[in-house]
Amino acid sequence: MGRVPTSRDVAARAGVSQSTVSNVLTGRPGISQATRERVLKVAEELRYRPNLAARSMRTQRTGRLALVLPTTTWFASKILAGATQAAQKAGYTIEFQTLPGDLRARQQRLDEIVYSGQFEGVLSFAPVQPGPSNEDGATLLSLAEFDDDMKVSGDLTDPAPLVTMMEELASRGHRQFLHITGALDYRSARARRDAYLMTVEKLGLQSVGVIEGDWSGESGLNAIRDLPEGAAPLAVIASNDLVATGVVRGALERGWTVPGDLFVTGWDDLDSSALQVPSITTVSLDYQRLGSRSVQRLVAALRGEPEPAPEGGLQRIIWRESTGDFP
Repeated sequence: MGRVPTSRDVAARAGVSQSTVSNVLTGRPGISQATRERVLKVAEELRYRPNLAARSMRTQRTGRLALVLPTTTWFASKILAGATQAAQKAGYTIEFQTLPGDLRARQQRLDEIVYSGQFEGVLSFAPVQPGPSNEDGATLLSLAEFDDDMKVSGDLTDPAPLVTMMEELASRGHRQFLHITGALDYRSARARRDAYLMTVEKLGLQSVGVIEGDWSGESGLNAIRDLPEGAAPLAVIASNDLVATGVVRGALERGWTVPGDLFVTGWDDLDSSALQVPSITTVSLDYQRLGSRSVQRLVAALRGEPEPAPEGGLQRIIWRESTGDFP
């Protein structure tokens, strides 16, 4: 087994002092971007891993960040992937923490993380009580993208892509529309329903109904089964890809074609949506970029630097077979 590389080895290869290596890896300001990137590249090449315990005793810095979600969910891994990449680029390691239990228990657990002395910064996707910075604890950045139950809130409730899809379908001559909602205790479901109704009125379209669903494929299937004869042709705006998949199944049961008799849109861009027949037109949410940008914001707060400028929307429409020709 070879010798474990040290910070002295990193400094020698990068052509900098040992203190510069330490400053880069602890995220201290005052280091040029070129030097920071060179040191991090050499550290990665040598597979250098700092002794976090020793570093903490010497400098009161741990080089560790915590990413906190109130519960696990299917897109947590995507957020963590982006967050990990951004943290490593800035010279930090990151740990994934969940907050189980009721609101009071989650708040107590979050306080334990913030004041544990193990982390320099804490990035929370759950609503929390402490302020953005704590003199005796880690720097805390609380975001508003999710609520306590991981229901989307904040910018991710923006229904603009739904409006754009409806406008595009209307421009192709579609006049009859149907909306199958998600569970209406979700802010995102209510926002999409309201945007659907607004767009129907704005464009002078005919809505054959707004059917309340629950995000499940069964709600989409049952909605199509219950349609009267002669309902097609129809553009169906489903609340997510699972509902859209149920819609397609219901259409096939009735001998309808997709596209043809029904034109279907979904939301979320599940991995299966691009592979099924027909593939589902959908809205993709870039959770990985959300994780990466959020860590960049936290690192900027730790270093006393300006917050990075927004990079544009996290949502984009992916046009596929379920709506016919691509725009």
